[in-house]
Amino acid sequence: MKKIVLIEDDADLYALLKYNLEKEGFSLVGSQTGRGALDLCRRVRPDLILLDIMLPDSDGLDICKGIRNDSELATVPVIFLTARASETDRIVGLELGANDYIVKPFFVRELIARIKLQFRSQHAPARVLKSAGIELDRSSCQARLNGSLLSLTATEFRLLEFLMTRTGVVFSREQLLNSVWGQDRAITDRTVDVYVLRLRQKIEADPTNPRIIHSVRGFGYTFEPRTPSGDTERTEASFAGR
Repeated sequence: MKKIVLIEDDADLYALLKYNLEKEGFSLVGSQTGRGALDLCRRVRPDLILLDIMLPDSDGLDICKGIRNDSELATVPVIFLTARASETDRIVGLELGANDYIVKPFFVRELIARIKLQFRSQHAPARVLKSAGIELDRSSCQARLNGSLLSLTATEFRLLEFLMTRTGVVFSREQLLNSVWGQDRAITDRTVDVYVLRLRQKIEADPTNPRIIHSVRGFGYTFEPRTPSGDTERTEASFAGR
């Protein structure tokens, strides 16, 4: 069941959309204010976000910026629902990262069709990730290095998976804690350093001179495999069947 977050301050419209979307088979949660919208999205991790622009306590455009700057939400489709109908408003909304822009009033059936279009255009996540001799199988939760099975804890696997799906992206320790360990945690930034060290000991030929997971001084870590010459290797994704 696809999860949708709806941020809409009009109570009647909110109730109408909730009824019709749930009737269509979607799971819907939301809020009628913009305050806390980002935190709500982080908790729910929706498949799509419906976002009003003119909220009583927030600007939907700013919320969209926050979504696109969040490592876990950046790829979630966002559809603006708004009374702002000018060409400039549409362009601004789309340039900020919205996937679609629907002007009020609108037909509910059209909105549902556009939501389904977003889901049809989404690609299923790759089952197998390959890079630097590492083969990570998401379905079996196993990882191999040069064909040999790696002994990874569940957290080590999630950390490696998160980094491998975002090759070249630098993440702060706080971002990694939120994405891999989740919001409900009682651990410190130092935990990330410990787990990165453990991973390096298992996947690096020389953990003291890493070529796969790199430290970025004063910020965090990035997964960016490099050859001895310093060239960056490419991560491959595979949909191989069982």
